[in-house]
Amino acid sequence: MIKLKDILLESKAPDIFIPRRTEDRLERYIKAFIRNDLDNPEAKLDLIESNLTVLPEILNGLKIKGSFRCSYNNLTSLKNSPKSVGEHFYCNHNGLYSLEGGPEYVGGDFQCQLNRLKSLDGCPKTVGGNFSCFENTTSFQIEDVRKVCKVFGRIRTDDYD
Repeated sequence: MIKLKDILLESKAPDIFIPRRTEDRLERYIKAFIRNDLDNPEAKLDLIESNLTVLPEILNGLKIKGSFRCSYNNLTSLKNSPKSVGEHFYCNHNGLYSLEGGPEYVGGDFQCQLNRLKSLDGCPKTVGGNFSCFENTTSFQIEDVRKVCKVFGRIRTDDYD
């Protein structure tokens, strides 16, 4: 046992102050999610504000029962995205030029607003909740979304009231 008195009287810090390993923290987090929560519909794989420019390859083809969030990064594509997401998929506030490589199915809400999208090619074929795609490079209309995706909730575009 290390006593406070011993720490204060030492001339150097003891080994308990060695910093944690951070270089593969994101990959370890994703692996733990896959191992423990992949089939949990209430779980969220949250990669918000992770300074990502590309999604990690480990996500490619996954079928997540819960939610997936990769908002507020520097993504330009959805390459390596999960194949399907049972709940919500949020990729808003990135620099996405395309939705190619994104999930084919989203059971809840799909949010891709505030990106640089020029088309909706590659968007999910089915969205069980709401679909939001306002404030992109192209001003999308509700009809544009209906042409490429079956949406069971509301559609929020630039012409939304």
